[in-house]
Amino acid sequence: MTETESTVYTTYDVVVLGAGPVGENVADRTRAAGLSTAVVESELVGGECSYWACMPSKALLRPVIAQADARRLPGLAPAVQGPLDTAAVLARRDEYTSHWKDDGQVRWIEGIGADLYRGHGRLTGPRTVTVGDKVLTARHAVVVSTGTRAVLPDLPGLDEIKPWTSREATSAKAAPGRLVVVGGGVVATEMATAWQALGSRVTLLVRGKGLLNRMEPFAGELVHEGLTEAGADVRTGTSVASVTRENGTVVVVTDAGDRIEADEILFATGRAPRTEDIGLDTVGLEPGSWLEVDDSLRVTGNDWLYAVGDVNHRALLTHQGKYQARIAGAAIAARASGVPLLETAPWGAHAATADHSAVPQVVFTDPEAAAVGLSLAEAEQAGHRVRAVDYELGNVSGASLYGDGYRGRARMVVDLEREILLGVTFVGPGVGELIHSATIAVAGEVPISRLWHAVPSYPTISEVWLRLLESYRDN
Repeated sequence: MTETESTVYTTYDVVVLGAGPVGENVADRTRAAGLSTAVVESELVGGECSYWACMPSKALLRPVIAQADARRLPGLAPAVQGPLDTAAVLARRDEYTSHWKDDGQVRWIEGIGADLYRGHGRLTGPRTVTVGDKVLTARHAVVVSTGTRAVLPDLPGLDEIKPWTSREATSAKAAPGRLVVVGGGVVATEMATAWQALGSRVTLLVRGKGLLNRMEPFAGELVHEGLTEAGADVRTGTSVASVTRENGTVVVVTDAGDRIEADEILFATGRAPRTEDIGLDTVGLEPGSWLEVDDSLRVTGNDWLYAVGDVNHRALLTHQGKYQARIAGAAIAARASGVPLLETAPWGAHAATADHSAVPQVVFTDPEAAAVGLSLAEAEQAGHRVRAVDYELGNVSGASLYGDGYRGRARMVVDLEREILLGVTFVGPGVGELIHSATIAVAGEVPISRLWHAVPSYPTISEVWLRLLESYRDN
């Protein structure tokens, strides 16, 4: 039998490459629109978020943050001074990852009526994806939602020491006695927070001047203080010159010549798109590249290829990827039926085009850092005439009740021409639950004159909104 005779050819309306949360949501939307859909996945259905990122990391961090909050409360603090039960925390983490089994996610895919193909999918021409001996042809769209992978620095012998990336950091079976974390972003700060509390002695090496450099500067400063007070050794302006493993011990030499010994080392030094081996060259695109898209998530220069989630580099966040998936699903369904995009949306014209001006993010450190929209520096760089309004969160009654010695800060960036908010940042315990109110204000371009009528409940931390508005009015 020839290779051609053994090949199985199947046609679908839509073929989705990648079965993480983003690919799942694309499939859900296209199936709901009546389009036949195939989903291709080479690893676990549910993707990075379910098994190596969002879910395991937050399962590790929740007990850490809960204990930190409890320690700020008289009457409760003495009961929570001891170490966390690391084994119990890891066991709960394992439950949230379904013990790295995807049976439930597979049932979900089957339940929406999509067909799942396991294996490495590659584009082999326009509208065509090959998975092993199966060739899938898409009538209307191929959607790339393959996500990203961790990037390791170019250090001699790095592969030989078997460093941690985010995957190992969130799935480790025990806390290393000593852990070096390289990086100053979200993964680095969250994992430093988690493992320091779970029993590791953490050294955080940051090449730049501070942490979380994509947020307002005070966010990184407060998180730095929190990590230091928790016992971590945070060193900014420090790069790794070399790293080796000697008799099982990791030996790091910094650019300043300092020698640091550890049991494990985590590199949290960036992400790259998982597009290097999906056949982009067969459709005129560069393998390994980020995929540029329009606001319906269609790849530039194509009428059938979409890139949704991390691979388009708009926002490497699960919630934004799922939002994009809803947009892409609506756009694909509209184009398949020949209906103009502006007539397809159940919630108005914009539901088939993606808005990326109000992207929220929460960093689950102690204190938490949450932001949406533009920072002051970004707004000024974009040419807006703006004013930053700051307020110390600890001065809000709800914050002082939340915990003794509450420290935090809030900032809103006001567009002075239109008197709307371009960005908002909160840093402090519990502020992750504040950010959606800010997202509504920024995404909805709510005038400050109307925000006065959104009265915060007393005594909650949300009262900071009133204090920010008063500061804007009075200064």
